[in-house]
Amino acid sequence: MARAHTRAPVLIRRGPVALAAALCLTSGAALGSHGVYLRAKALLAQALLERAWRATVTSGRPTKPWSWADTWPVARLRFPRLDRSAVVLAEAGGESLAFAPAHVGVSPPPGDPGTTVIAGHRDTHFRFIRELVPGDEIEVTRADGTVRVFRVTHSAIVHAAASGIEVEGGSPRLALVTCWPFDALERGPLRYVVFADSSASSHALWPQAQ
Repeated sequence: MARAHTRAPVLIRRGPVALAAALCLTSGAALGSHGVYLRAKALLAQALLERAWRATVTSGRPTKPWSWADTWPVARLRFPRLDRSAVVLAEAGGESLAFAPAHVGVSPPPGDPGTTVIAGHRDTHFRFIRELVPGDEIEVTRADGTVRVFRVTHSAIVHAAASGIEVEGGSPRLALVTCWPFDALERGPLRYVVFADSSASSHALWPQAQ
């Protein structure tokens, strides 16, 4: 069933928007030609990512999921209504995105003031975000065990060159970004973005957050 999308006000700086768009274009092109391979690769990596995440929370130090990795877990997302979760890797680049959603480095760390941008593939890790609706909770656990709760405000289909995401200032916010349409095999200029604001129910969990 088609769902109306409330478009976010265009408040954003062009730098972060252009970067997020470029990353999504790269991943979209890869998915078009190697979709099956990427799905298998992503599933096989999950156990290693989970182990690296638990080690990161326990030790308080970044832990690579495998020795040659150039990335590490920085947060974990949980979507209670959908019974979904995902480890978030540092630096949203082509390699990171092949294994998990990744934090776009020009945006603030998850839970810090401003808008944290997290990118993911539309037909693997972030395929389910189209099921999120206003009011849904998103729990973000940071590497220090702190949990911040966000609530979905709206989703939007935007052009890659004008996402409307302001990364600086204000209370913590989230922007979950993937390519759109979800079932397309070719890359295009449109992006699907889920926006969420922080909730007063944020809290700290330890060691349950592991």
